[in-house]
Amino acid sequence: MLSQSRLIARRAPTAALRRNFTTTRPQFGSPYHYPEGPRSNIPFNPLTRFFAFRYWAFMATGFGLPFGIAVWQTYKNQ
Repeated sequence: MLSQSRLIARRAPTAALRRNFTTTRPQFGSPYHYPEGPRSNIPFNPLTRFFAFRYWAFMATGFGLPFGIAVWQTYKNQ
């Protein structure tokens, strides 16, 4: 009885891996896995002229805003 449970426990992970690893035919046909091509599923165009400036300005604003708010809260009159 104990050896049978060990056998089942040893066989279970490979069965789960084998069962979960599946793929579909369209994924093999397209190198990007969707017919529209790369960069079609994002809401902005990274190929524009000023994309890098806009991107880093957005990131700097998002990173610096909490620090700016903290400084403002620290120095404001109570």
